[in-house]
Amino acid sequence: MEPAPKHSEPLPPPAHVAIIMDGNGRWARERRLPKIAGHKRGAEALRNTVVAARELGIGYLTVYGFSSENWNRPPSEVDDLMGLLRLYLRKEIVELGKNGVRLRVIGDFSRFDKDIIDLIDYAEEQTGQNTTLHLTLALSYGGRAEITQAARRCAELVAAGTLSVADIDEEHFAENLFTTGLPDPDLVIRTSGEQRISNFLLWQSAYSELVFTSALWPDFGKADLVLAIGEYHQRERRYGTTGA
Repeated sequence: MEPAPKHSEPLPPPAHVAIIMDGNGRWARERRLPKIAGHKRGAEALRNTVVAARELGIGYLTVYGFSSENWNRPPSEVDDLMGLLRLYLRKEIVELGKNGVRLRVIGDFSRFDKDIIDLIDYAEEQTGQNTTLHLTLALSYGGRAEITQAARRCAELVAAGTLSVADIDEEHFAENLFTTGLPDPDLVIRTSGEQRISNFLLWQSAYSELVFTSALWPDFGKADLVLAIGEYHQRERRYGTTGA
């Protein structure tokens, strides 16, 4: 990779960074630890990344915490993950509030226990006025399901007579996605060396820059985030307007 060109002024960070947090299980396996140890270390990495994003001036951070497909994992692992989610929502709410972080959770909540839904509602309410960083957790989330739900919602509005078919455009459709109100991500990072987006923000990442890093998520830190942003700044974002 060519070194990034030098500038008299630091380049601004991407406004919205999205991260596919991958590698918790491999991290634990390499250390002969139970998988939950990797997930716990991954939660610490998320905490550190939120701090780093604030320090770097990133306005929006969206992370893929639990996919709709993750429900198919062994029940014991799902139970461990739900327990970790409860702990995170209880422990981090005060810290997020102190640092001006607004928390938002997107996804299909129908499979969550009621106490988790209550914790999510409380966390969103308590941080709802914060503006320093908008942190979005994608939980029980799948991009295809999100698009399907938005299409269904548009169909319901048409059937109710409150929306005409001719009025359905990209902007209106996006208003029915989980991420309504959020800007599309400028940069999508995936850890652990895998090079796919795994049903994450399929609509929103149409013109995002993709950066893949070999770092396992539990080892991901500010230095890795800075490197990914540096690679982002070397890209020429054309949005399909010019050829190569």
